[in-house]
Amino acid sequence: MTKHPTNCNCGCNEPLSQEGISRKEFLKTIGTAGIGLGIAPISSMALWEDGKTEEILKSKLIESGKVQHISLLHTTDLHGQLHVHDEFFVEKDQVVFKKRGGFAHLKTLISELRMQNPNSLLIDGGDCFQGSGVASLSEGKALIPLMNLLNYDLVLPGNWEVAYGKQMLLHDLGGYNARKVCTNMFHDVTNPEFLFPPYQIFYIAGVKMGFIGYNDPLTPTRQPPAYSYGIKFIKPEINISKYIKILRDQENCKLIFVLTHMGLTQQIHLASQEYTEGVHYILGADTHERIRQPLQAKYAKVTEPGAFGSFLGKLDLILEDGILKEESYQLIDVDPEKYKADEEMEAMIQEVSKPYQQKLNRVIGKTKTPLIRYYILETPMDNMITDALMWKFNPDIAVSNGFRFCPPLNPDASGTANITVNFLYCMLPSNNNLIIAEVSGQQILDWLEKELENVFASDPAKRFGGWLVRFQGMKINFTIAREYGKRVNEILIKGKKIDLNKNYQIVSCEREGDPKNLICRIKNVNKITRLPNLIHDVMEDYLAKHSPVSPKLEGRATATDAPANLLTQANGLNYEFR
Repeated sequence: MTKHPTNCNCGCNEPLSQEGISRKEFLKTIGTAGIGLGIAPISSMALWEDGKTEEILKSKLIESGKVQHISLLHTTDLHGQLHVHDEFFVEKDQVVFKKRGGFAHLKTLISELRMQNPNSLLIDGGDCFQGSGVASLSEGKALIPLMNLLNYDLVLPGNWEVAYGKQMLLHDLGGYNARKVCTNMFHDVTNPEFLFPPYQIFYIAGVKMGFIGYNDPLTPTRQPPAYSYGIKFIKPEINISKYIKILRDQENCKLIFVLTHMGLTQQIHLASQEYTEGVHYILGADTHERIRQPLQAKYAKVTEPGAFGSFLGKLDLILEDGILKEESYQLIDVDPEKYKADEEMEAMIQEVSKPYQQKLNRVIGKTKTPLIRYYILETPMDNMITDALMWKFNPDIAVSNGFRFCPPLNPDASGTANITVNFLYCMLPSNNNLIIAEVSGQQILDWLEKELENVFASDPAKRFGGWLVRFQGMKINFTIAREYGKRVNEILIKGKKIDLNKNYQIVSCEREGDPKNLICRIKNVNKITRLPNLIHDVMEDYLAKHSPVSPKLEGRATATDAPANLLTQANGLNYEFR
């Protein structure tokens, strides 16, 4: 494969200018949430269906030798998951678990695909070095040699790449051999330069291809603010048309791609805006969606290849005289039974993990039911976390953020699964202090309306990354399809209807850099106190006393127009998570 870097000339120093209703019934009910996404029919030239990948390889155009065949291999949201793990699937409306992922097995799959087509480009869409024990304890450094051994060509930083601060972000990504791209992250206003090149160009099989990239501009709000100190983010609409024009008109790129780490609904919205015209694909990330047929928006198609190294997206492109003639997409399972572990990668994983293994392998409890975090409204995993907070502090309400990272943990034939310190880091990568505060019933109502808007806004550009906050001590019922401020139907706190004039105690994790009178995005709270307890210590104490645990869905958060097992916020699209 010939991949020659170009001179960038990219303006890097320029100033900033399950229960409930069936899936089919649900989609009918909630279809209005897709309004404004601009979904159009899939192009007739494309070969999207599962199992069609081999068809494009037998194309008469390829056999003629007169065309170029290029493969883009795409991973994202690896979250430091180095080993084979349980993975969650829905088959015939039933939840099943299978073993998937592992860097050593991913390496074998990638090597096989590169042998099939030497004209391949390997891309990662971010959120790599946060989300596991080794990743957290090494502040991402342990992931650098592993990513280099996978031999990525291009990487985009994700929202969790800021987890260890700006300097570690630059250090860790700087250690990658791959080229970096990000078109919306800058040094602070006193130094308004790009953190990474705003575009990259590759020559593959004689075809010039351009890439730009966007991390979530809401990162400073989604993550604890201190993580992003010294970094400025802008929205794609500020400069995307400029760089499309540069790639198309100045650099004469035949194909233009946008790497994004913004979540599926925001990516569909972006692909539907006029300023995105000229882009062929948006290669998306962040919401861990498993796109098996690219979604065609008004101006570009959108993909997203799942998470945790459980899957790899493969986009095959056939060009003739610089014109795209055929295209095919496949989401490939990283099945450890199908792809034998690469020995070199296995040895390197052992080497980088060795300093942390004794600590991380320690068993701290057991579970008799699957620990899952895929559901949007309520999850067994976060029910366990908030149960622990309630047990320790006995507040009115215990809160866990709407995190997505952490693969599931499913009991084996013995009926239980071991919860290790490593799994604790997968659930809660940051071992934060806890805080307790008093908030009024009115503040709780206003907060819940805002949190619901963040997840289900009718305008997809306003949908926050992350799922609904999780809690113990409170039950809520709401209607997704209603407008902001009118979704909540009922709030019960410890079995009683909320009193808007009463004060309630809330416990949650501290977010570094938040104002002193804020708890879990609730502003102007009273009597806020930083507790001496760390969340990991509370979890270990709870599991020592209550193990084996058996958390499950309890109806803590219910919707009139969505099932308890809702798996995607991208409603109204021709897509389902499976």
